Amino acid sequence: MAGLKSFDKWSPVIVMLAVDFAFAIVNILLKEVLDAEMNHLVLITYRQSISAIFLAPIGYFWERNSRPKLTLKILFYLFFSALVGASLTQYFFLLGIQYTSATFACAFINIVPVVTFIMALPFGLEILNIKTNRGRAKLLGTLVCICGALILVLYKGMPLVTYSHPEAPPPSMQQAISISSDKKAGRWTIGSMALIVGTLLWSSWFLIQSNIGKLYPCQYSSTAIMTFFGAFQSAVISFSMDRNLSLWILKGKVEILTVIYAGVVGSGLCYVAMSWCVKKRGPVFTAAFSPLVQIMAVMFDIPLLHEQLHLGSVIGSASVIAGLYLLLWGKKKDAENCSKELTQEAEEVKDTEAQLQLTTITRCP
Repeated sequence: MAGLKSFDKWSPVIVMLAVDFAFAIVNILLKEVLDAEMNHLVLITYRQSISAIFLAPIGYFWERNSRPKLTLKILFYLFFSALVGASLTQYFFLLGIQYTSATFACAFINIVPVVTFIMALPFGLEILNIKTNRGRAKLLGTLVCICGALILVLYKGMPLVTYSHPEAPPPSMQQAISISSDKKAGRWTIGSMALIVGTLLWSSWFLIQSNIGKLYPCQYSSTAIMTFFGAFQSAVISFSMDRNLSLWILKGKVEILTVIYAGVVGSGLCYVAMSWCVKKRGPVFTAAFSPLVQIMAVMFDIPLLHEQLHLGSVIGSASVIAGLYLLLWGKKKDAENCSKELTQEAEEVKDTEAQLQLTTITRCP
């Protein structure tokens, strides 16, 4: 029994660690194919389609005895969830990754738990009481995270790790290099804005998913339907923007591998795992593991893709992670306090029942 309780306690943690590692690899692969100028929406459509094809038979056979009736309300929620969490979120994150770097994009994912927490407050999914230490910790953590996010956007800083060639460029190329630097700065700003929008959408998806988990608690089936809707939405947007069919032809083994891995693992198994964790521990707990994606991405990004690591990214990321874990400390104390209150209520109920029994026995002739 003790072993089962321990496994039940730690299984969401183990699952989220595996999800973060898988997402780090997805981000590296996506950066590779986007640098090769693969169309964003085509990539999303293929990714969502493969995920739906992979999960549909699993959901049908695995959950056929426990699956509730699929109503129009549930379909609407799943369609909206696909639009927010699959189509638009992935489009803006892919745009951000292409215009910045995989490491920088992962740094923005660190903000997701705090944004999720702020969004959850009006809906009563989270409570903030600033009269207590845990409430003040959550507020301070939120503010520190926001400051870290502003540093990430507004301050790039000097490169700490760079892969430059020792040969100096000829004088005739100096002007071209200057123009290229200005263009890179503009792309970095656009990428940062895209990542902000993607972060807001991703946080919204966690809240939507917490509601879907109550209405339709079948992770495989709901994710299969969601990714089907996501593929349909992405295809419609893609064809409305560009009807060139040559964009849909995959070029080379890297693009094929990326599409299959991102579909089966990134949009398939990872979304199923996150939906299960949201159901088990809530949206903020699930989102709280996002910073690990950045740490894992750095392990691949710098040595393999030779991306630069800037001072602003380090300071901003450190601030975000510090603020995040202040927030999580407050949440942990909230959970402990809630557990104590439940225990006290249970003891009071037992005492009341015992008194009633004694009163009944005393009144009996």
